[in-house]
Amino acid sequence: MDSSKNARDQVAFPVLIGDIGGTNARFAMIEHADSPIVRLPDVGTGNYRTIEDAIDDAVLARTALRPQSAMLALAGPITDDQVDLTNSDWIVEPRKTVARFNLKEMILLNDFEALSLCLPGLERQDIDPIGAGIARTKGTRVVVGPGTGLGAGALVRGRESWIPVPGEGGHIDFGPISERDFAIWPNLERPEGRISGETLLSGSGLLRLYRGICATDRVAPRFTDPSEISERGLVDRDRQAIETLTLFSTYLGRLAGDLALIFMARGGVYLAGGISTKISPVLKSGAFRAAFLDKAPHTDILETIPTAIITQTDPALAGIAAFARAPGQFVVDLTGRRWRA
Repeated sequence: MDSSKNARDQVAFPVLIGDIGGTNARFAMIEHADSPIVRLPDVGTGNYRTIEDAIDDAVLARTALRPQSAMLALAGPITDDQVDLTNSDWIVEPRKTVARFNLKEMILLNDFEALSLCLPGLERQDIDPIGAGIARTKGTRVVVGPGTGLGAGALVRGRESWIPVPGEGGHIDFGPISERDFAIWPNLERPEGRISGETLLSGSGLLRLYRGICATDRVAPRFTDPSEISERGLVDRDRQAIETLTLFSTYLGRLAGDLALIFMARGGVYLAGGISTKISPVLKSGAFRAAFLDKAPHTDILETIPTAIITQTDPALAGIAAFARAPGQFVVDLTGRRWRA
């Protein structure tokens, strides 16, 4: 394992890049530093026993390019030579992957760390704004996104470089505020014995919140899948589904506002993930931004901070690509996260 502090030296091309989530794995290849991303079909993590089997089938069987290095974003903390993904059965073993594919090196990033790397390159067409606020060009930026789990990351500016701050912000404690919250909270499932941000702000969390609302209203749940709840809530067909999306947006706004204050994110707070884009009409209807701003005595600060949904396709892959092409623009601590042959 390489103990170097950053990757200002160039990586070896072609580069295999990947965004490995709890449900899906997204792969792409970059032939040279100035080459476009060659996107490959998504694969379900549950369809392969190991990540190496997925790379064989989803990458090497579909392109003549052979990677010299690999840079992967993983949904979970990277702590040693065996990385257990938070919401998947895969165990990533970099030494094994390097040897199997004859790579020169392999770099692992947290998934939302990779997402944060895309933020400086976002153009106007890559985001869907929620409310007002103007991003400061060199201001700290935060990305948060509900999906299979709930991820969060930050990007700070220092010494003329961007510095990603990975973490597990989705697992912070989460509590009730309004009277309705206090009514619902006793009826919420606690899979880990407590209620964290991810308990409610994720795919399974959406279902958990819906069931809690139904129990509070003393009605039988009609839906068993998060996508059903989203669809019914968006078309005003079910009262509990509608409230689920409204409260989901409110709670996401609260968490986003907390993160904005923690990092003083003058560069903006950005929402990622499939859920955010799917329920964007609800997120833009007012509840999210109102909860984001409801942080007295610092509402005036938050009013200046923009919030937006990332609409760019594959933002995590874009972030990894930006780092691979120009590592000198970033300072990424790769201690314990870089393996060389």
